Amino acid sequence: MSLDRQIETIGASAAEPRLDTRDKTVLATLFASQAFWVTVALVVISGVMSIQEPVFASEDNFFNITRNFAFIGIMALGMTPVIITGGIDLSVGSVMGAVAIVCGLVLLKQPIPWMPDWWNEAAWTHSWWMAVSTGLLAGAIIGGVNGALIAYVGLPPFVVTLGMLSVARACAVLLSGNRMLYDFGPGAATFKSIGSGASFGLALPFRLSNPFLVLIILTVVLAIVLKNAAWGRHIFAIGGNEQAANLAGVPVKRMKVQAYVLCSMSAAVAAILSVGWSGSANNSLGQSYELLAIASAVIGGANLMGGEGGAYGAFVGSALIFVIRNSLLMAGVDSNWQGIFVGSFIVLAVVLERIRGKRRE
Repeated sequence: MSLDRQIETIGASAAEPRLDTRDKTVLATLFASQAFWVTVALVVISGVMSIQEPVFASEDNFFNITRNFAFIGIMALGMTPVIITGGIDLSVGSVMGAVAIVCGLVLLKQPIPWMPDWWNEAAWTHSWWMAVSTGLLAGAIIGGVNGALIAYVGLPPFVVTLGMLSVARACAVLLSGNRMLYDFGPGAATFKSIGSGASFGLALPFRLSNPFLVLIILTVVLAIVLKNAAWGRHIFAIGGNEQAANLAGVPVKRMKVQAYVLCSMSAAVAAILSVGWSGSANNSLGQSYELLAIASAVIGGANLMGGEGGAYGAFVGSALIFVIRNSLLMAGVDSNWQGIFVGSFIVLAVVLERIRGKRRE
């Protein structure tokens, strides 16, 4: 068997772990998918709320819900390949805060005290594209550090990313001087329109926020990559059986680094959109968001043991969390109960995965 064929076989087996070797109908495969049942729950809750509270189905509420869960959904997309490899990234919330401050510093009218004069005097210093570029670069660097320590040094993902959670947040506080950044220069207008605009100026029949459109595009791209590209097969192969993947020629260490870089960059994208939406950069941005991102991926069918997950699952998982939160607020339930519901859904998702796994065995 050729090397490429071995890798493809491992990736396929990991992407469909413990599946029965007998042929299954499309309907049976659909019913076996956790993302399908999450979608059913989402539709049922939305239908009930639309009847109980007609304002729930309004265009304004739809716009707000989709915009709010778009940030978490984007982060959950980046988290999914990491979880598929059997890892975890607890630092993404702090990455958001650090990237937000980096973008804010670039956009500030005032010169940055600790930067050289040539930087502060450059015409492109306060441009929107420089803010976006430096934000993405900051995310990639943090992800690269996480990935290198995990893949090449051999440290546990939990320990590395927990440490980075603290380091990135501290950097955000230090770089910002522990203050909110909002006095932006001329380039801020375009930057803000990226996150606060609707439909990117497209003539759509109804309003969709720019962050939500970005989420849709990234979901489609990641779904195609995980399903059809060699990169996706390698990611599933690592999560299914890392030793076998390594023997088959999969560049395991490099793939892990890439997964963590992608995860941090997705948090950077969410931060850029969030700063554009709010019009300010706060070092507290993203606090506890890592839990929501992980919850979204797990609720959507990602297996914390590795080898299973998908882009659509991350999308619909984040949607379910925020629809529940919105429904609870409309029903007059104390917002402090939201954490109980989210935590319960995480546990329920893991229990359902265990039950499905036993049935397949």
